[in-house]
Amino acid sequence: MPHDLVPDRRRSNAKAMRRAMTDAELRLWNELRAHRLMGLSFRRQVPIGPYIADFACSAHHIIVEVDGSQHAEPDRDKARDAFLASSGWIILRFWNDDILREIDNVCLHIVTAAGLTARDAEAQLEARP
Repeated sequence: MPHDLVPDRRRSNAKAMRRAMTDAELRLWNELRAHRLMGLSFRRQVPIGPYIADFACSAHHIIVEVDGSQHAEPDRDKARDAFLASSGWIILRFWNDDILREIDNVCLHIVTAAGLTARDAEAQLEARP
């Protein structure tokens, strides 16, 4: 991902968000980090334009957002998603509860969006300890 100039304040906010991840974000990050999910490379709390994405895979232009109760009013998210989509990103949103209870299905959805086959994803999930 090309590194755009990121204002110091946004960079600081992203760093603070990395240190204060929610339980759901930590759970998902544990699945995504270090190329654990089908070799996909994700970064967390990534500044993109005027926003900070929870997780981003630049190779497949996928952003994964973890939503809690603060996202019950989606008007702000619509503008954000429209900007990111116009920049070529695919935005996947998951509720905290879905991540905490159905992490395998969340991972399957992510790898499918990346263009990997369901068979590849299922084989990867079965191989997990």
